[in-house]
Amino acid sequence: MTLAPQITFRNMETAPELEAAVLQEAEKLERFFPRIMSCRVAIEGPKRQEFGGLFRIRIDLGVPGEELLVEHNPTLHANLQNLDEERKTKKAEPHRERRDARRAIHEAFHEMRRRLQDYARRMREQARRGEGLLAGKVIRLTPDEDFGFIQADDGHEVYFHRNSVLAGHFDRLRVDSPVRFAEEMGEKGPQASSVRLIRPARQSRQAAATVLVRRHGASK
Repeated sequence: MTLAPQITFRNMETAPELEAAVLQEAEKLERFFPRIMSCRVAIEGPKRQEFGGLFRIRIDLGVPGEELLVEHNPTLHANLQNLDEERKTKKAEPHRERRDARRAIHEAFHEMRRRLQDYARRMREQARRGEGLLAGKVIRLTPDEDFGFIQADDGHEVYFHRNSVLAGHFDRLRVDSPVRFAEEMGEKGPQASSVRLIRPARQSRQAAATVLVRRHGASK
């Protein structure tokens, strides 16, 4: 994962195998949505007074303009149903506790992926409607390295990556291409989280209308 998750253990000792499980699940999220800004995971072990042992997992995921939260709290009722089985297998499976923790981590990240999918869907819809987007134009492109820079209408420059360009239109971009984009703060300054190319056809209609107006004015 590009941005390593911050992992905290509560009411239990640090467990390298559980850290590895978190890293594996976090990498799956990043492959699905590459613009994750932060990831914090808290793993809380069973408290002594709790009957049967319940692991709690909390995931805080920072994404552009929002923070997604999942708190995985297995119910006591579900745990009691398996209690007899756990008593029988406890001696036979000394690592049963770690296995239960890994399962809780997997379930928590599964829920986070669902929420991340909902978030990505909302962002695509907002970008499609042009809600909250700034206007600007492409001023530099580096196709070999999949990035470029936009100059906003107010003059400031914003970095963008191929993955931020909607509908896979990165290869259609040219210097001076008009775009609309959502801006966020990255590690190295302003960057565009969503870039929407304004259709060339729309530009052509606007240019044609301008020519007609000019011709009409000149004929007077």
